Parts: sequence; structure tokens; C-alpha cells
Amino acid sequence: RMSRHAQQLRDHDINPCVAETDASRKCMDDNNYNKDMCTAYFLKYKSCRKFWHDVMMQRKRNGVKPDMPSAEERKKILESTG
Repeated sequence: RMSRHAQQLRDHDINPCVAETDASRKCMDDNNYNKDMCTAYFLKYKSCRKFWHDVMMQRKRNGVKPDMPSAEERKKILESTG
């Protein structure tokens, strides 16, 4: 059984970057943990985290609850930003 924290990390409503996390992990597995081979995946993950962190901080400042938009809301946000 997964820890509560591990479950949250797998929850698309809590963690907007599950796909990027999985892709990075798979790259590492596929490349015998050679980080140099996975730089592009790490950058994607990093920019995902930054983007949603900025969205979250903006929502906090504006008093929007919850701080992190749901998976459905995030999909609409991404579609609107192209």
C-alpha cells in the first residue's frame, strides 16, 4: 500500500505534473540512470512545476480556492494558453 504522500503525488488533482514525473522516471529506467540522457525530461518537469506553482501563487493572491486548479480546470487553462 502506498503512503498517503505517494498517493497524493499520483493524484492528478493534486499533482499537475504526474505525466512529466512518469516520463522522467521511465527515461531514467530506460537509460540505466544516466541523467545526461534525460535532460529534456527533467526540463519539461521543471517547467511544468514552475508554471503550476505560478498559477497557484496567483490564485492564492486572488483568494481563489482551491489553490491548485483541478485536473479538469488545468486542462482548460492549458488549452487557453496554447
